[in-house]
Amino acid sequence: MQTRQLGPFTVSAIGLGAMPMSMNNDSVYPDHEDAVATVQAALDAGITFIDTADVYAPTWDTMGHNERIVGEAVRTWSGSADDVVIGSKGGIVRGEGETRRRDGSLDYLRSAVEKSLSALGVDRIDLYQWHRPDRWMVYGQVIENFKTLQDEGLITAIGISNANVEEIEVAIQVLGDGGLASVQNEFSPRFRSSQDELDLCAEHGIAFLPWSPLGGTGGGATGIGREFATFAEIGEAHGVSAQQVVLAWELSLSDVVIPIPGARRPASITDSARAVDLQLSEDELARCSATGRP
Repeated sequence: MQTRQLGPFTVSAIGLGAMPMSMNNDSVYPDHEDAVATVQAALDAGITFIDTADVYAPTWDTMGHNERIVGEAVRTWSGSADDVVIGSKGGIVRGEGETRRRDGSLDYLRSAVEKSLSALGVDRIDLYQWHRPDRWMVYGQVIENFKTLQDEGLITAIGISNANVEEIEVAIQVLGDGGLASVQNEFSPRFRSSQDELDLCAEHGIAFLPWSPLGGTGGGATGIGREFATFAEIGEAHGVSAQQVVLAWELSLSDVVIPIPGARRPASITDSARAVDLQLSEDELARCSATGRP
């Protein structure tokens, strides 16, 4: 498995987005044993970065559902988990009746971290990411709250998600050079508008984690080759899936890019992991870049 840098960690060039096992567009979830097996299949394939979040759960009153799957899978895996890095997120509140709001206050974030630590079964969260901005608060103040959690030893590295260029620049200013480990934004052939954020991350050596890199849950990933025929055509020429071509193309965009394809079945993440070995020509990469939506 090829590796890339994520803040202080060296991780696999492709990670696992664990969300679909607890939350997705069609509300179809694997049973607990199959979900654990999917995470462990990722580990077997050489994947050492797993992304989760406290809100990834089938219902509002099962917060931490996905974190518990990930934590158990890593603890019970037959291999050595010493190099496995888990990233979680906080800042979104789910309430009774599936109400949602955002809270970037220090008290809430500290409480959320403590619950995530319990769900994951760890003493410190490797990468803790601000899930979505709390527009009622000054962005830099919330970043300072994350820095406080880091100073308290609850988290190792800080990331942000769903951030624009200005917000990334604010985080860099607050945390100092090298203080921001990652930015996790949507990016795929279907969603290309985070290119400016990707470029800024490349300029500063910040890991860029595309979420829904294959087009999203509930059929987006499986239909990527039908929606964007170029990826299917190149995949057929190489004898691989269109999904592998998409991931190989994304990896080629910058050495800071670490796609985190989601999976509900072991076969899905095993196929995605093979993208690191797919060598595309300059012409094929140019064809990939030319397709998709602006």
